[in-house]
Amino acid sequence: MGTLGTKWAIHGDGKTIKPGEVVAPGERLSWPRTIGIGLQHVVAMFGATFLVPILTHMPPATTLFFSGVGTILFLILTAGKVPSYLGSSFAFIAPIAAAQKQFDVGGALGGVVMAGVVLAGVGLVVQRFGAGWINRLMPPAVTGTIVALIGLNLAPAAKANFDAAPVTALVTLLVILLVSVLFRSILGRLSILVGVVVGYLVALLRGEVDFSALAAASWIGLPQFQFPVFHLAVVGLFVPVVLVLVAENIGHVKSVALMTGRNLDPVAGRALLADGLATTLAGFGGGSGTTTYAENIGVMAATKVYSTAAYWVAAAAALILSFSPKFGALIATVPAGVLGGAATMLYGMIGVLGVRIWVQNRVNFSNPVNMTTAAVALIIGIADYTWTVGTLQFAGIALGTASALVIYHGMNALAKWRGTATDAQAPDGPAPDAKGPDSFGAEL
Repeated sequence: MGTLGTKWAIHGDGKTIKPGEVVAPGERLSWPRTIGIGLQHVVAMFGATFLVPILTHMPPATTLFFSGVGTILFLILTAGKVPSYLGSSFAFIAPIAAAQKQFDVGGALGGVVMAGVVLAGVGLVVQRFGAGWINRLMPPAVTGTIVALIGLNLAPAAKANFDAAPVTALVTLLVILLVSVLFRSILGRLSILVGVVVGYLVALLRGEVDFSALAAASWIGLPQFQFPVFHLAVVGLFVPVVLVLVAENIGHVKSVALMTGRNLDPVAGRALLADGLATTLAGFGGGSGTTTYAENIGVMAATKVYSTAAYWVAAAAALILSFSPKFGALIATVPAGVLGGAATMLYGMIGVLGVRIWVQNRVNFSNPVNMTTAAVALIIGIADYTWTVGTLQFAGIALGTASALVIYHGMNALAKWRGTATDAQAPDGPAPDAKGPDSFGAEL
């Protein structure tokens, strides 16, 4: 494949995929077919990638630009062995919103940079020593709790947008629910995007869309870049996100390895490093933090094409679209009611993904350590407890994450000392399809 992973062998005749075969990461179909699949990846990532900057009031075109750059960086650093698109991470929504209230957009970007640097550092450690220590630090009881509290912490924001235009929000939510249950193909995986489009049309009919900024935007131009401002006070908001990003990336690598029949553990550290560097670059330029995307795994599963050539196409398409301010302004016109409907589903889904981790790994909640870890951390995260120490303020996500780690490991240590420790998992062991604490994959 070459050191950059940009030399692909033609799969078969370049046109067809025989039953039971897959197009491997180092292969490709003919370029017209590869371009078509690459554009499918753009559609798959589109809704989720744009929702984050819209919800956090950041430039959509800038986020799209850095998602394209980040994807190229990811493909290069993993030597073309791990097909993935790096889109906006929902785990950043809550810390970005909280940081903006205190320090405006610049302060939020500084937090994104911090998270990216820490994630890149974790990647270097994983590449050197393996990922076993991550599973010991964040067993399923802890990881599920952290993911759940990040999603549920955002519930008030979803309600605020929903209340802005209840009718539009309700239509958006209903369409998302119906599409997700009526369609099993890629359309079903794009339910949020479909719901946003229909909700937008309803908002348009109801006069809720403001086109003033769209008229002033030019067709071609540079994305709106902005530099970060660093405040120590945001560390507690953003560092917990790293734990989620680690689980998402390793979960993605494991999922791709399972589907392609390849051992990708040797490049897990590279994947983390790449996402960390991509997030750092985004923070330095005005974009949101990135992560590997489960939506695009859905495209690969449906097409049986795992070629990284398709992701180069997707990244190139994202970069081209990002150089149209008119396009970015159009995305920014999505009104609050549409966002409220989508966010109600989206934030709740993030919370339920945490529960899914518990279920897939059969976390034993008759074990008081597991029960207490989840109980205390969830209340702290959902109620958004805050703790101020000097100029530092730790909010619900940071305190909830810290409490989950401290309670789990602290109580386990005491239980072992007293000889009262019980199994962390249910007596019948892990579920057959469990993939570990990182099994929830990526964003949706």
